[in-house]
Amino acid sequence: MADPTAQSLLADLARLAGVLGPAVRPVDTDRLLATITRSARQLFGARACSIALLTEDDSELVYTTASGEGEDDVTGMRLPSGTGIAGWVVMSGQPVAISDLESDARFARDVAEGTGYVPRAMLAVPVNDGDRVLGVMTLLDRDDGRPGAEQDMALLAVFADQTALTLRTERALGDLGRTLLATLARAAGDGTDLAAAADRAGDEVPPVSADLLELAGLFADLQRMGEAEHRLALRVVREVTAYAARRRPRAGR
Repeated sequence: MADPTAQSLLADLARLAGVLGPAVRPVDTDRLLATITRSARQLFGARACSIALLTEDDSELVYTTASGEGEDDVTGMRLPSGTGIAGWVVMSGQPVAISDLESDARFARDVAEGTGYVPRAMLAVPVNDGDRVLGVMTLLDRDDGRPGAEQDMALLAVFADQTALTLRTERALGDLGRTLLATLARAAGDGTDLAAAADRAGDEVPPVSADLLELAGLFADLQRMGEAEHRLALRVVREVTAYAARRRPRAGR
């Protein structure tokens, strides 16, 4: 019979798995987002660029990343999700280009003043993950007189797509980490092996997809195998990744 104290600790681990799982994330996520905003600002000759993401309940916009004017004050700022032009973009799911912010009733001047920089023009596009809007990417006071500026809306959307891809990768690894932790807690608690525990982890971690649960079980099977099997699995994953990259539609095609 399992030690009651150990069982209690394992039960705590299972409950905490949902919180701890997202810690298994790409270590460079924040750096990648910072690079995206910095690169966009430089490419467009803009005074500032930022990324704001919706909270889980869609009630707030959180400015997670900023580059340029007012970046220290903007980073970490939280606003009700319908606030200002950024709020309008996430609520409508539509991009917007405004050359005279002062004449636009949606412009939240008080928020801008709080950052120490009041822009005159803005370009903003939603950050979409499929049918769901994750947030908004905003560009302030770009150089609209440079060659090719008429394509800026489409180009900024490419940066927003890269942002969505980065966030999707982070979420997938967080879900996988949460699944693995819950699986480990179950296996240690009832004496089953990891693969069997992964098959039953769906009841413990409902937000995780069936595909991730199967993947966790396969990882458990794989770790019991030898180096040759590990190398074979790695080669298969690499080939699948390369195949998917070749099938991805290219821009302009």
